[in-house]
Amino acid sequence: MVGYDRTALLDLAGPVEVFQSANHGEPRYEVTIATIGGEPFTATAGVRIEAGADLRTLDRPIDTLLVVGGWGYDDAAADPVLMTNLRRLASKARRVAGICTGSVVLASAGLLDGKKATTHWAFTGELENRGVDVEPDAIFVCDGKVSTSAGVTAGIDLSLAMVEQDHGPALARRIAQYLVVFLQRSGGQSQFSVHTRAKPVRDRSLRALLDDIHADPTGEWTVPVMARKAMMSVRHFARVFSRNVGVSPAQYVERARVEAAADRLASTADPLDLVARQSGFGSAETLRRAFLRVLGVSPGSYRARFRTTGVA
Repeated sequence: MVGYDRTALLDLAGPVEVFQSANHGEPRYEVTIATIGGEPFTATAGVRIEAGADLRTLDRPIDTLLVVGGWGYDDAAADPVLMTNLRRLASKARRVAGICTGSVVLASAGLLDGKKATTHWAFTGELENRGVDVEPDAIFVCDGKVSTSAGVTAGIDLSLAMVEQDHGPALARRIAQYLVVFLQRSGGQSQFSVHTRAKPVRDRSLRALLDDIHADPTGEWTVPVMARKAMMSVRHFARVFSRNVGVSPAQYVERARVEAAADRLASTADPLDLVARQSGFGSAETLRRAFLRVLGVSPGSYRARFRTTGVA
């Protein structure tokens, strides 16, 4: 496991716990934390982590090379010594993985060239800017010998998948039960941020329109109505919208309504039919189908997972 200053502690600790838990009963994994120079590094909240190896002199066989994420990923990605050694070690490893923004570090080392990958939903744009084919809603992505995960706790999901690949589902299931986590969680990253797949929009008229849609998701947001507000012809609007926003107008309206419904599900005890009407859906069934399409989970599952403490 490769660490550096300003590593996210859970990016490191989560996978460590998974692999160490796999050693109960018989030794299966030896986990070594390595840094440039073998120096200790500072993780979240100033926690100091001791390294067990120097990446520059590490020459023993490596099964899995795993780069963790954290706010220090930019400095790590710009470190030529780290990049050189990641490429050297990756060429000999059976598999390579990046947790959270560790994916960006892998991309900077050229290890995601021609690969599909993911990262924390807030940093998918940075991965795309490095020419990576990003799957923004995935919890983790495996492409050949290279795997990447979404943010923070998704490193646990990826590590469990590695254990399952190595030693079968029974062991992975026991570890998940021991750590009190899902072996395979339902839905993707979009349930944690409904904006994960929306591209930044520079066009002012389109930005104003998107703001209007979110302000009033129950409005009559047909393509002709939206085109008129954007002061474009219907045909031109449809092309411009899809090119700039990344989805069709209808898909964006649906996602805005799902966002409005998600807020109400998490903060109120309103029945589903009322939530549906208040967020622009005609019925609870329409709401349910939209949730499954956009978030990969049902409204009931979303409410159970994200409902605010204290809501009756």
